[in-house]
Amino acid sequence: MTGGEWVIGVVGGSGLYAMDALEDAQSIRVESPWGEASDELVIGEISGKRFVFLPRHGKGHRIGPSQLNFRANIDVLKRAGCTDMLSLSAVGSLREDLPPGDFVVVDQFIDRTFAREKSFFGDGLVAHVSMADPVCPALSDLAEAAAKAAGATVHRGATYLAMEGPQFSSRAESELYRSWGCDLIGMTAMPEAKLAREAELPYALVAMVTDYDCWRDDVAEVEVHDILATLHANADKAVQTVVEFARALPDKRPANPLDTVLDMSIITDLAMADRALIAKLDAVGKRVFAARGVDQD
Repeated sequence: MTGGEWVIGVVGGSGLYAMDALEDAQSIRVESPWGEASDELVIGEISGKRFVFLPRHGKGHRIGPSQLNFRANIDVLKRAGCTDMLSLSAVGSLREDLPPGDFVVVDQFIDRTFAREKSFFGDGLVAHVSMADPVCPALSDLAEAAAKAAGATVHRGATYLAMEGPQFSSRAESELYRSWGCDLIGMTAMPEAKLAREAELPYALVAMVTDYDCWRDDVAEVEVHDILATLHANADKAVQTVVEFARALPDKRPANPLDTVLDMSIITDLAMADRALIAKLDAVGKRVFAARGVDQD
């Protein structure tokens, strides 16, 4: 979508399974050719703007990081008309000055996951989107301001190391990631950010620090109950961040360069592309296929 109305897809991570701030909310199940999404979508309004909420791990945290169907999650948000995407994610800290309880607006990723489908494209229809700058700076500006308005201590700019999980790091791994210059560690931002880019959804990530990863010799290794305690303490700020984000959105959505990334990314001659894959891309690729006169039926 190039300008017009906002429809913000919000993906809530660990500890954020509902979005009570939504007005006139309704839950709908959206089918996807990529399989089952994590849960129903909850659609409503905040400050007159349309929001679509999806709990990343499902209500009750039923789905582990390696079992998440990232393609279906992004696809159903696209089918619901989302124009942009705001991700809220729990992370561990690899830096002393990013303590538990703080929020971080991420700008870079290192993807160390290996057991996940990472693209909507493939054999029969190949695309290469740029991930040099993986987040939308305009959305990230809004997210930073919103988190501050919600009362959080906010840091701007960090490199997020995406690990496979579900186990936490060894001390050797944690030290390795620190030596690479990584600031945060988590299990879910990849391939989420990559797929959002392929779906032409501008993406921003607000990371909520729950713990120090196990690189600190003077602190006991992370335990789930410690993470949950921090998550519960920050849940209200996370929801309020979304509220403040909605309040700050301009009345009309301006065109975004990321709205048309597939124009320069699809390398396959569409006359020779796999018809079944074109059909599966009826949401993700609808705009670019229509622009090129490709029949998706």
